Amino acid sequence: MNTQGIKKVVIAGGGTAGWMAAASIAKLIGKHLDITLVESDDIGTVGVGEATIPPLLTLHQLLGIKEQEFMAATNATFKLGIAFENWRNVNEDYFHSFGTTGKDCWACGFQHFWAKGVERGIAGDYAQYSPETIAAYENKFAVLPKNGVNYAYHLDASLYAKFLRNMAEEHGAKRQEGKIASVQTNDQTGYITSLTLESGQVIDGDLFIDCTGFRALLIEQTLHTGYDDWTHILPCDSALAVQTTAVEDPIPYTRSIAHEWGWQWRIPLQSRVGNGLVYCSKYVSDEQAKERLLASVQGELLTEPRLIKFKTGQRRKHWNKNCIALGLSSGFIEPLESTSIHLIQRGIVRLLQMFPQNQVQQSDVDEFNAQMAHEVDNIRDFIVLHYHVTNREDSRFWRHCKSMEIPESLQHRIDLFRETGRVFKVPNELFGENSWIQVMLGQGIMPKQYHPIVDTMTDKELVDFLEHIKMNSLRLAQQLPSHQDFINHHCKSTML
Repeated sequence: MNTQGIKKVVIAGGGTAGWMAAASIAKLIGKHLDITLVESDDIGTVGVGEATIPPLLTLHQLLGIKEQEFMAATNATFKLGIAFENWRNVNEDYFHSFGTTGKDCWACGFQHFWAKGVERGIAGDYAQYSPETIAAYENKFAVLPKNGVNYAYHLDASLYAKFLRNMAEEHGAKRQEGKIASVQTNDQTGYITSLTLESGQVIDGDLFIDCTGFRALLIEQTLHTGYDDWTHILPCDSALAVQTTAVEDPIPYTRSIAHEWGWQWRIPLQSRVGNGLVYCSKYVSDEQAKERLLASVQGELLTEPRLIKFKTGQRRKHWNKNCIALGLSSGFIEPLESTSIHLIQRGIVRLLQMFPQNQVQQSDVDEFNAQMAHEVDNIRDFIVLHYHVTNREDSRFWRHCKSMEIPESLQHRIDLFRETGRVFKVPNELFGENSWIQVMLGQGIMPKQYHPIVDTMTDKELVDFLEHIKMNSLRLAQQLPSHQDFINHHCKSTML
């Protein structure tokens, strides 16, 4: 690859974002690049993004990462989806699984056949037609050939960064210890030219990647890119995170438990559990939230609760001049559907696809920004759906979420599904039809009609069709070993 004009890539900040970028660039296109990552041991990372989604497996394949080795090194477990508890209403739960549910036909999705089955009283719960959901609740898992089960991971984000650092350094990336004191720019172009460390050392570069977290030292403090604030539709602005000892075998899914002012996560790793409380400080104090979190966790505390303040939204440009923002510096939606690491991955892959040959081209920058904004907007809509479509009215927080004005793009999806049962995935969208269907059904939207092609089936044929899918899903799940047994055999942590 000819990178004659771009020779020095400087990554500001480490953590998951920084080392994902360093490892990916160094391994995939770094043969003729000088890659330097600047980080300070004195600056902590957020490091609580412990749940992932299936596209991460694609990046790992691209990087040649061996699953057993990665999981053992990062204390990882498997994830089949997310259990949403108390979201539709208190004591009402549903599951958002990875993969597909049922069997589609050329004209419509499985939900149309299921909807008629519900109308006729011959269909079970929608979750019964998803092997991933059944396996999750049965606490079973195995990696199957031909993607027989769709999955992702729970992992220790700090250990993941360490794992990626080793890969990055093996492929020539260099780490520079130090705090960044100032950022220099070209007076004429406004491009970043170098970083000066507190030690006085100057790190010059051609392309800069901002992984400085919420500080956004390069993309915002230096380049003043601007930020679109989404607090009016994603009102949570605070999180408390704490680690506890494991008191039971890890389950193969994330728990998302809604409460009066937000929600709580519970993420099982092999040797411990990650816990957190996401909330809106307008409705509860930090101290009250801390008391609630500590009263609801299981096991002994391994860390003190850590408070994280954030503002939901995204940078107006993810790529500005010769600076690309990745991770928290580019924006933050919130961790509800485990999209943070995915968006780091998407930014990296897009950068690799549009990597400048000689110099930064504005057309590349514009295309990168359009694609990132489009993808982030769709993820935002999917997250807002969880809050807005609810029967909860038991607190000021939920009454606000239920009555708030939402983006037209989301309102259209809701109306389309409610009126017709239809869901369409837009190009380059992360969440597929089945994700939207599971969450809309789970939050309480039942389609008013189904596609007319379903009526070509007799009731007996529909019964047989639904029963065959349900039994196959159940049979597949029952054949799997327990999640813990598979981990013991496949990828037991080196920490245990």
